[in-house]
Formats: sequence, C-alpha cells, structure tokens
Amino acid sequence: MSTIAAISTAPGIGGIGIIRMSGEECFEVLNKIFIPKNKGKIESYKIKYGKIVNSENGEEIDEVLVSYFIAPKSYTTENMCEINSHGGIVVMNKILEQCLKNGAVLAEPGEFTKRAFLNGRIDLLQAEAVIDVINAKSSIEAKASVNQLRGTLSQKINSIKQKIIDIMVDIEASIDYPEYDVEEVTNEKARASIEDILNDLKKLENSFDDGKIIREGIKTAIIGTPNAGKSSLLNAILDEERAIVTDIEGTTRDTIEEFITIRGIPLKLIDTAGIRKAKDEVEKIGIEKSKEYVRNSDLIIAIFDATKELQQDDIEILEMIKNKNAIIVLNKEDLNQNRLNKEEKILKSGKKVISISALKKTGIEEIYDEVARLFNINKIEIEDGEFITNIRHKNSITNAIKKLEKAEKTMLDNMPIDIISIDIKEALEELGKITGDSVSEDIIKEIFKKFCLGK
Repeated sequence: MSTIAAISTAPGIGGIGIIRMSGEECFEVLNKIFIPKNKGKIESYKIKYGKIVNSENGEEIDEVLVSYFIAPKSYTTENMCEINSHGGIVVMNKILEQCLKNGAVLAEPGEFTKRAFLNGRIDLLQAEAVIDVINAKSSIEAKASVNQLRGTLSQKINSIKQKIIDIMVDIEASIDYPEYDVEEVTNEKARASIEDILNDLKKLENSFDDGKIIREGIKTAIIGTPNAGKSSLLNAILDEERAIVTDIEGTTRDTIEEFITIRGIPLKLIDTAGIRKAKDEVEKIGIEKSKEYVRNSDLIIAIFDATKELQQDDIEILEMIKNKNAIIVLNKEDLNQNRLNKEEKILKSGKKVISISALKKTGIEEIYDEVARLFNINKIEIEDGEFITNIRHKNSITNAIKKLEKAEKTMLDNMPIDIISIDIKEALEELGKITGDSVSEDIIKEIFKKFCLGK
C-alpha cells in the first residue's frame, strides 16, 4: 500500500499541530524533508528534535519533534511517524505539502484506522469505537467507547461466535459420518447450545436501550402554550440566555436545539414553538414541527403557566403526552398564584408534576431527578462493556437471533440436520458483520467515511 499523510489535528490555530504519515516508505519520505539535530538510527517510540525544510531549496519551514513507530508496533502496524509542529494552519499545510511532494499521498478520511483494521490490529467493532471516542458528548459515553475500543464487546461477540462454530463442527461431523448415527445426539446438543447462545444475544439486544441513551442522549422536547416559559426553562437549564424571552406571545417560531449533560447522560433539548391556534403560516409551520417532535422524542417536558386556568390548548397538550415519557412542569411558582397544582386533569395524567420558577431557577434539580428515574440512569452499568450502542450492531444481533430461532424450530420439526445448518451459518455471518469477518466492502467504506482526516 502507498504511504499516506494527513494533518491529524483539528483545523484552526493551536499550540501544536500533528502531521501523520504511514506506509512502507514513510521514513524515506521523512528523510527528504526532516533534518534532525542529532543524527543516528531510527528507534521505535523515540522522538527526535529538528527542522522540516523545503526539499527543493533547503528553506526551513518549522522546528519540530518527530515521533517514530517502526512496523509492526504502530497504530496501523506499518512504519509510521508523527510530525509535531507549531499549530498554525499555514505551517501544517506547508509540511503536509512537502510530504506529498516527496512520495506520500493524501490520506482518505479514517484511512489510518482503516489500515489498522485491514492489517488485523483491531476488528471493525473496535474501529467504530475510535470515532465514538472522538465524538463522545459525555464522560459516560467516552468510557463506554473506550471499553469497546479495548475489545471488551469484541471478546463477547467472538465468544458467542465460537459457540456457534462448535455447533457447526458437530453438525458437519454428523453429515460426513452418517454411519455412526449420531444425528439425534447432535440435535439435542445443538438445541441446548442454541438456547444458551440466544440468551447471550438477547441480553446484548436488550442492552441497546441503555446504549442508545449513552450514545445519542435523550431527545427531549420542551412543549407548552405561548409564554408558558419554554424558552426560560431552556435558558435556566443551560444557564445562559440561549433563547429570546419576551412578554410577546409566539416569540419562538422555529426550534432551538442544545446538548447538556445530566447525571452523566446527554440530553438533546429542543425548545419548540408555542402550541395554539396559529395566527399566520409561519407560526403554523412551527407548531406542526412542535407536534412532530412530541411524536418522535424520547422525553417530553410539558410546561404550563401555573398562574392561569387550564385552557383548551393545555388540554390538547395533556392529550398529546398521554402515552409518552413525560414530565409536567408548573412554571412561575415565584408569583405565588398556582392555580394548577390541584387541577384534576393534571393530577390524573399519571405524570410527575413539578413546580418550578424558570426565572429564579428553582425546581430544576427536581426535573433532573425525574429524568434519571424515568430512564434508570443511575442503574446503567458500563464497567463490563457488554452492551451495544450502535444500531448496525443491534440489527446484526437481531438478525442472528431470528436465524437461530428459525434453526431451533427446524430442529423441533425434525428436519434434516444439513437444512438446520443453513440458518446457523447465516447467524454466524450476521455476527461476523459486527467484527468485520463477513462484512461487505460497501459497508466498510460507509463506516470509515464518517471519520475525520488524519485518524
């Protein structure tokens, strides 16, 4: 494979920038542009100080530190180096340009990690964990991603795959040596093993609910009538004036979205347009979007102006949240005019009712407590790493379960054992899609397309 190069640090100005190279001719390219202070043989995991120069005229570009990684003990298992320069984008681009002029080619997004996968240092599940670590929005998500990068989930999947392979070995033996008449014994043993495997897979499948919360956060829509205090609540939670707040009804026409971490879990907060009979086309569109968010959100915070009697629009909101995870918030408790705390329609809603003052920022912690209770946040355990956060992995596990359940039914119907083996093989292939053993090139390309340059 060719020697690749890319800037690995984010665009912009910083104290340090890193230009990374990997490939068989990595050090040959480096030697054309790097003049070390102390010459000598290259040693892995060593750093040399020197300067990068223009290979054509010897003009100094920057003073740098270069880290060396000799194959196979590197991120990609190839010869690698990392040039640590000053962080200006002009300087980094000049160094990258010299790498490309002297034999390297520009890396594709995620190509360093892709080579680590193709060269067998990590599996596909671990490769996907790399981008999850980079994109983590909370400490708990980062920890879960590091567990997967370390191979915790891979070990579990590989353990299950080995159990399926063991079943296949027994089945193949009974097919190859029919004279020993062991098909019935093989079926009984296979059924017991499949039941054990199904238990493991269903546990992983069920873990996706927690994994989805960790990875994507809780999509939370704040809804209410105009001037109930939706934007004030968003500002109070974020502790900044993110949304415009006025006494004029209908200020919020479009949605405002922000992330915040609550009890270690990210919440995607969405401030929506006030729900009422629209006065113009723009407001009508905003209200329809609000209703769509109610349908698609994981959690609804329905906020009511506690100083007013319940109106028809409020009753419509109560109907909208009836079958949803929802918290009812009675706002403006600082005005001491709570007319809704004994309202029968609210009390009979079955939802947690919390009185707050968005203006004074009181009652906010109680909302956090209820979010934690609704989603069992305090019970999410990530130490063993045996749960899934990726929808691709979840779909493959679900498909594997279906194949094994079909195989189990086929056994009970006393079908020939070679017919049974078809579904068991397909279940193995589904799990292979997770670790990369049986995944298509198109899926691999799609996965690494999500990576940034230089990783």
